[in-house]
Amino acid sequence: MKSQMVWIISVFIFAAALAQATVEDSGMVTGEAFTGLGTDFSSPTLPAFLPSPCSGDYGTLTVKIGLTGPMSEPDKSYTTPGKTLDYMVTVNNDGKTEVEAQLSVNPESCPYEWFSWTNTAVTIPAGASRSMALQVSPDTNAIAGDYNFAVEASAKCRSSGQREAKLRVQSFDYASETSVSGSGQFQIDKNLRSMNSGIKSTKSVVFSGSVDALVKNEYLVDKALGKNANFQEKDAVDNYNAVSLGDALTGTESFKSSAVFGGVGAKVQESYDVSQMEFKDQDFTLHQTGSLKKTAEFQTADNFTGYYLIDAKQVIPGQKSLKEFEEYFGSFEINRRILFRNEEKSKTPCLQGDCLKTPSTGPQVPSSPGFVSPCKSASCNDFINRLNSFGN
Repeated sequence: MKSQMVWIISVFIFAAALAQATVEDSGMVTGEAFTGLGTDFSSPTLPAFLPSPCSGDYGTLTVKIGLTGPMSEPDKSYTTPGKTLDYMVTVNNDGKTEVEAQLSVNPESCPYEWFSWTNTAVTIPAGASRSMALQVSPDTNAIAGDYNFAVEASAKCRSSGQREAKLRVQSFDYASETSVSGSGQFQIDKNLRSMNSGIKSTKSVVFSGSVDALVKNEYLVDKALGKNANFQEKDAVDNYNAVSLGDALTGTESFKSSAVFGGVGAKVQESYDVSQMEFKDQDFTLHQTGSLKKTAEFQTADNFTGYYLIDAKQVIPGQKSLKEFEEYFGSFEINRRILFRNEEKSKTPCLQGDCLKTPSTGPQVPSSPGFVSPCKSASCNDFINRLNSFGN
């Protein structure tokens, strides 16, 4: 029995020694195989430099931003809340190939909502330029002040370009808006006088019946600059109809810009009494200062049945007197525009007998006596000077 146990133990010891020898032998073979693979493996070689995707085509994008209108127009960057400024953005590509340029607006101190676009793309041929219109419209609650924005242009294989622009918002000294729709009776009266703008505006409107929309706007900027109006009155009537016997839409509106107070010397009076008015789109704008100074414009487009009157005139003492009168009874559709100007003109050249005589010594004296000015104000003195010129 003991001899059997010794034999079994000897067999186990022999088997364990054989297994260990096999593992060690396998490890040596595996290592030799791995060493062989390492010897045969070769890594790729990288080039000294990578080729550029631009293939030598480089360049710069140049951006320009300008306001539309005459080059000589002063204060073009002025606007008012709700009024649009028109810019032109021009991008030049000085590269040798065509590019797809990306234009983006950096609003800086302006809200994004003011811009007609903030991102757009434009294809620009080699060595050429392309322009895009950009409208900037301050909202009706815009605060008066200076605002900045910029436009940047970028493209593949091009150095990007950027240009800044400025705009200036003037606030209203007076603004009034009325919007009415419905059936029944309505009355409105407005009376505005401004010595600084030389404007007097009165309005009295009464209606009974039905109307889809009746709007009465007024805006005043005393010292307007750029294309901003010193005074603007807008009016729109949409689909007025008399409902019962005796219903009517009646009104009297008068606008005056006095030359004595530096205005245009124009007066427009409008009266109407209608039983039906399909539409009325009207605008009276006065420019006393700014780019369009000494200009008054009246525009109206009307479709009505009833009575309508326009009485317009311009009187500048010693210079001009213009009158227009129109009266309508019946059913009409009219489109009317009246423009008055009071441009400052250069002095007329002296003619024989009209010039100031200059003696060899002493001050200049007029060739004929004139009115001695009792005035202390500049506007009154200007009136006396015009009167003296007219007398000569």
